[in-house]
Amino acid sequence: MREGTMRTATVKWVGDEKFLATMPSGKEIQFDAASAHEGGPGPMEALLGALGACTLADVAMILAKKRQKLESLEVTVSGERATEPPEVWTKIEIVYRLGGTFDEKAVSHAIELSQTKYCSVAAMLGKTAKITWRYEIRGEGRE
Repeated sequence: MREGTMRTATVKWVGDEKFLATMPSGKEIQFDAASAHEGGPGPMEALLGALGACTLADVAMILAKKRQKLESLEVTVSGERATEPPEVWTKIEIVYRLGGTFDEKAVSHAIELSQTKYCSVAAMLGKTAKITWRYEIRGEGRE
């Protein structure tokens, strides 16, 4: 995407504390701002999921370019929020779990590149939150 290109999401109230967002891609996500989140994720928790998806996409692509044998990849994203409004994320921990055969330097480098250069969600959340990460390689895992 070129710099300066405006993307638009449209969000409609659908009753109670539920909102339907139509994303710039045309895909829809229902958000539920009520504390139980029965009708969908809350807006703030959706940011944790967005961070996980963003960084996993980066790591998977970087490891593929490094010809690493990726068999499984998941991330757990945990966060703490400020106690006073606007209750932004202040601390986020990311745990990457990888399966396959890897050079550990390649894994560490791929994650570092995602966190410091490529993941735009991490760049935004990093303005208010201290983001830390670690990884675990499952099975044999090391070249």
